[in-house]
Amino acid sequence: MLTYNVRGENIEVTDAIRSYVEKRISKLNKFFESSVEAIAHVNLKVYQDKTAKVEVTIPLSYLTLRAEETSPDLYASVDLVTDKLERQVRKYKTKINRKSREKGFAPIDVAPEGTPAPTSTDDNEDDLSVVRTKRVSLKPMDSQEAILQMDMLGHNFFIFEDADTNGTSIVYKRRDGRYGLIETDE
Repeated sequence: MLTYNVRGENIEVTDAIRSYVEKRISKLNKFFESSVEAIAHVNLKVYQDKTAKVEVTIPLSYLTLRAEETSPDLYASVDLVTDKLERQVRKYKTKINRKSREKGFAPIDVAPEGTPAPTSTDDNEDDLSVVRTKRVSLKPMDSQEAILQMDMLGHNFFIFEDADTNGTSIVYKRRDGRYGLIETDE
């Protein structure tokens, strides 16, 4: 069962908007067992050029579902992001449930806190100051699970603790579409 945390930037989240978001995202409930409790973090942004961006993050125990979409219409953005999340779940459902069985979890078990998220720092060529900081707790996993997590987040890299070596490792997507692995020496 999904619960919702809906926030707005440069927009007031009215009851109508909140209701629409909850109605659309609740379509994802069919992919979760009834005992699963998850928090869907929804961030709505409206920019000066009149475009609306919707970001949805649903942290699970060993992966994070995340999607974002921008369009001229807020409601269309909600529809697009919901469709994107549904495609992600359908695409990765077999892998997700196989990993959950290997790890001893119920299929798509949820833990809202403590889920690793990739770090991000945005650089400007003229100014090398850090404008955003994220903290992550590295969770032991293998490289295939890290690649799955990276793909689910839609990022180009993912930092994790290698379950075999107990060292910090990074998987990344190469320009040719394949994956690379960086292992650290400790």
